[in-house]
Amino acid sequence: MVVDTYIEQARTCARSEQDAIAEMRDAYEAFIRRVQKQQPEQTPSSAAGLTTAGGVTHLSADSSSTDGCRPVRKAFAETIRPHSVADLDETESLLETIREEFTDAIAVALAPTTEASFTPDLKRMVLTEAQARRAEATALRKALEREEAHLDEAGVVVDDIIAWIVNANQTPLTDLGFDALQQRHETLTDHRDRCEEMAYDRQAFLEATTNNGVDVGVRHRSLMPYLYQDFPVDHPVLATVATLDETCQKCQRTVRDHLVRGG
Repeated sequence: MVVDTYIEQARTCARSEQDAIAEMRDAYEAFIRRVQKQQPEQTPSSAAGLTTAGGVTHLSADSSSTDGCRPVRKAFAETIRPHSVADLDETESLLETIREEFTDAIAVALAPTTEASFTPDLKRMVLTEAQARRAEATALRKALEREEAHLDEAGVVVDDIIAWIVNANQTPLTDLGFDALQQRHETLTDHRDRCEEMAYDRQAFLEATTNNGVDVGVRHRSLMPYLYQDFPVDHPVLATVATLDETCQKCQRTVRDHLVRGG
């Protein structure tokens, strides 16, 4: 009897994504270090740059300024961008990637065509966004670690039940007496209870959140479409548990038929 299980495939996916997110987090860390070392341009108040007033960011230009933002763009291109565009089929410009990873205002300010200076305010904004993305990557990595641990726990139970079914099927029901049939029926009931418990635990896990500090958290349910987008099922654990429970139910019916005939 074959039982479709997606847990091992899901475990492989979770491990692979953990590695990718760890690399992205390291890329943000490298970018942050390089930007921190970059000295801002101490320009007069009329020079180009970002200013914030009343919560609105404004960009001013100074045609005489040099491209002080070039080292920042270069750092982004060499650290973050390779990981950001790794899954894209189409070519995305550097500034488009900066806009996706950070904000429109930062992408505009860093663009060579705007002739904006790398002011202390702009440096602060870039670092704030990069640090926020790094914190998000850290939270996502932690959520993926918890997902893998939950998959490991579910996998142990699923493998145990499947192994029992495979072993039990080696003995024809016609070779079993009434007591042995009754024991098999009760064991299948226990296995179905374990399936129900797994489904309950999984739903509780999906409703939980992995936090990284006060401001950053990843809801486990929101992680599923992102992590398992290429899977044939939306929820590998729940789909596996449902299939396994249905298999146990069918086995019970067959055992019950033999019990009735034997009684």
